[in-house]
Amino acid sequence: MASLRSRLALALIKKKLPEIVAADPVAELGDGLHVAIVGSGSPLPDEKRGNPCVAVIAGGKVYVVDAGEGASETLNRMGIDAGRIELLFLTHFHSDHIGGLGSVNLQRWVAEGSDTPMRVLGPPGVEEVVAGYNEAYRLDRGYRTAHHGEDFVDPAIGAMVPEEFPVPGPGESNVVLDQDGLVVTAFEVDHSPVAPVVGFRFDYQGRSAVISADTVYTENLVAAAKDTDLLVHDALSEELLLMVARAQTEAGHQARGKILADVTDYHATAPQAADAAQKARARALAITHIVPPLPLKGLEEVFLADAPDRFDGPLWMANDGDLYSLPVAGGLTRTNLIRRRR
Repeated sequence: MASLRSRLALALIKKKLPEIVAADPVAELGDGLHVAIVGSGSPLPDEKRGNPCVAVIAGGKVYVVDAGEGASETLNRMGIDAGRIELLFLTHFHSDHIGGLGSVNLQRWVAEGSDTPMRVLGPPGVEEVVAGYNEAYRLDRGYRTAHHGEDFVDPAIGAMVPEEFPVPGPGESNVVLDQDGLVVTAFEVDHSPVAPVVGFRFDYQGRSAVISADTVYTENLVAAAKDTDLLVHDALSEELLLMVARAQTEAGHQARGKILADVTDYHATAPQAADAAQKARARALAITHIVPPLPLKGLEEVFLADAPDRFDGPLWMANDGDLYSLPVAGGLTRTNLIRRRR
């Protein structure tokens, strides 16, 4: 016999389920540019942060930048319907930026209203990455079509379509999308020895946001981010990361210690991200791709160091679920879609 607790739980979920399923926070957003942080972490396991992923919302359409592991799950927790995804951009092909690509595409494929394959735009190499995922999911697509029928899971739209764009030259940016009032430009950043790596600038109805991708401080990003309303910049703490690297080495984990120490030379620090935002005259800065994980709240101050003193505008440590809204009329608000749904 079911316990009182289980019966109450079942009654509660029956009452709440229609509301949960029908919720569409994207439809509730006013006209403007909205930047949702889907994953604010890195390849290092972090219970608070998923792998890198950002959703940019303009005109009711969702554009995803990178798809790290857990991206589709977090999009669902945020209430962002995968069927709204117009296309997906890739900045580069590190595992933490592409690990969730197959799952995001699967969720979009089976979403209500999807009638086209998902376009994946990226620099040279995108065709190889997408082809690999399409092949890896080929059997899965066949199983699902056989089970549910072509009327519900159309095999013609299950595989992603890659679209390669050239890497802009030094000091240049290329328009990679211009539709429905949204203009997206790509610019090269410095994550060497990884190449090519690009960041993206989104301009819509007079508002703008820039996503750095993974990079050290670079003047190319500063130029691309000139006068932007919001700069989303990756960062690490060299002090904290080297502390973890030394602990790994001293514990006999030589390879882990070496790899962690190596990471310090191809990401900006929080103060360097603040310098870039200040020089670009960005109006706000959100720091993401947090390395290393910060298990204690007090470590955020150590991570940021003197970054708040280097930048005149609002500065935040991004969290999974954060939504930065830039209404056409002006201003900037910050909320969290995951907390809002609890």
